[in-house]
Amino acid sequence: MGMELTHTFTVPATVDATWAHFQDIESVAGCFPGATVTEVSGDDFKGSCKVKLGPIALVYSGTGSFVEKDEAAHRFVVDAKGKDKRGNGTAGATVTATMSDSGGSTDVTVVTDLAITGKPAQFGRGVIQDVSDKLLGQFVACLEQQVGESTAAGAAAATETVEPAGSEIPPEPPESPAAPAPPAAPATAGSASAASAPRSAAPRAEAKEDDALDLGATVVPILAKTYWKQALAGLVVLLFVIRMIRKR
Repeated sequence: MGMELTHTFTVPATVDATWAHFQDIESVAGCFPGATVTEVSGDDFKGSCKVKLGPIALVYSGTGSFVEKDEAAHRFVVDAKGKDKRGNGTAGATVTATMSDSGGSTDVTVVTDLAITGKPAQFGRGVIQDVSDKLLGQFVACLEQQVGESTAAGAAAATETVEPAGSEIPPEPPESPAAPAPPAAPATAGSASAASAPRSAAPRAEAKEDDALDLGATVVPILAKTYWKQALAGLVVLLFVIRMIRKR
């Protein structure tokens, strides 16, 4: 199944800063749920995407490359494709992103020519559009945080004061002889127990949560919102049939 998806969002940074950030493939891919970049070589990269579809776990492994980069126009095109390791489907996409200045912020328009086969294709275009909109919200929130942190770090580095050349730090005065330590106070039971008590162990690091994209959890609310009338009608019919059976 093939479809074209269009999304627009705003990044709170200049066009040049946003363009530079998008060149860090690993960082940008890390903002997409379930995605991991395993290798980058020039304009080519390899990676994987974990997807949960109810009890089914899909792991798409694939490759991608920047087939076009126009820094002057702030436009790039990425061609990516992958397939599930267990043969449950394939996915391919040509992604075109265009950036434009918006008074200090950057408007980004992303057009995705998507082609998918297998189980995810069963949801249809409408559901996939809604799911992609929801995932984009998560992606943009993560991207805004990354760009905001890098912008703040750059501003902090620019405002750091540099010690003028030729200035010398005066030597510290020689230390005076240490005074003799006062005699130790007699140990009490309370202080002995406190000294002998072992230090509390540091809290265990929480187990890392599964970073797979839970497509089922994302799709179910959308399906419920879209098809609640049909589901309600089916439930009424089912209750009517059960009632008629009991009367017999």
